[in-house]
Amino acid sequence: MSQHFCQDHTRVLSSSLFSDPSVMFSGGLGNLQKKDTQCQAFVRRIIMSPLFKRIMISTVTINAFFLVLWTDYKTRYNMYGVYEVSEIIFVSIYSSEFCMKLYMDPIYYGKDGYNLLDVVIIIIIFIPYGLRKIKGKHYPYLSIADGMQSLRILKLITYSRGIRTLVSAVRQTVYTVASVVALLFVLMYIFAILGFCLFGDPDGGDPNNWGNLAAAFFTLFSLATVDGWTDLQQQLDKRHFTSSRTFTIVFILLASFVFLSMFVGVMIIHTEAFIKKFKQELMVERQLTLMEKKQVLLKLQQEEVSRLLQTQKHVDYESFSKLVENFKRTLRHTDPMVLDDFGTSLPFIDIYLSTLDKQDTTVYKLQELYYEIVHVLRLMLEELPQKNESQSSEKMEEQ
Repeated sequence: MSQHFCQDHTRVLSSSLFSDPSVMFSGGLGNLQKKDTQCQAFVRRIIMSPLFKRIMISTVTINAFFLVLWTDYKTRYNMYGVYEVSEIIFVSIYSSEFCMKLYMDPIYYGKDGYNLLDVVIIIIIFIPYGLRKIKGKHYPYLSIADGMQSLRILKLITYSRGIRTLVSAVRQTVYTVASVVALLFVLMYIFAILGFCLFGDPDGGDPNNWGNLAAAFFTLFSLATVDGWTDLQQQLDKRHFTSSRTFTIVFILLASFVFLSMFVGVMIIHTEAFIKKFKQELMVERQLTLMEKKQVLLKLQQEEVSRLLQTQKHVDYESFSKLVENFKRTLRHTDPMVLDDFGTSLPFIDIYLSTLDKQDTTVYKLQELYYEIVHVLRLMLEELPQKNESQSSEKMEEQ
């Protein structure tokens, strides 16, 4: 029996030894997850704050300015040290932003297209450093990698809602614009074959502009953009092509005035629709902000009234007016005020001012009517003594 008790005791001790570390590990893991969640929320607040957006916009703008200075060789030579230090600062800021966004939402980070744009820009930033390290400073394609650094300015799209609205409008017009471009390509294909057959003869034609299909396409593109089309037409007139003017006019009318105008019209329609949607979103956000401010002000007012009521219970005021005067002293000139949209909208102000004008006109007419009544009464009062005298004289004569 003692042996059985010892076995049970050793089993309990062993289970307790194994269970205590597992409990401690799970508890520590839960604390780490809780702290990690709190840290992610803190990073999210930093990234979504207006100050962070202003800092990033300023950084991208200053970086673009330094890239402009970098294009001048003399300035680059004189400010080489400043440029190197600024490049380290800019790369550090961009890398820190990337790490913060990735840490904030690592699972859904790649589902946002603007985050993928940031990843592409980060890769482009580090390409020149990698090429200089691997291939050396005299690598022939290193200038292309340096020129691609101008794409850093695309980071402004992430922090500008107006630019994002235009980008969304362009993205929505891709299918419609592709249809218009396809129709324009078909039209250019037909006229390219026709122009090659009419004007592409190497003996008496214009082989430089119409000698093959590629040259004919390039010439038609110049005609579609109406860029130097008179020079092209003069070359055809020198070779006495009678149908060249009809060919040129018909193509310019179809390509430039129909298809390109259709292209511009499609872009304008979709852009206006997205701008209206953007304004509606701004209005909704403004209303939500006003509602939040109203709730905060209402809560502050309720707390102030409750505090005054509690003060009234403990402090004996002489009268209610004294309590009101004390409440007025608590009000400050810098206290925020929230006005309703109805009272501050331009249509309401217009109607209100027109109503005041009509009210002034009505009051002026009433005053004129009042003056006329007073004038008539004055004349009646002046005529009344004369009538009395005439009546009295008539009575004297009768007697």
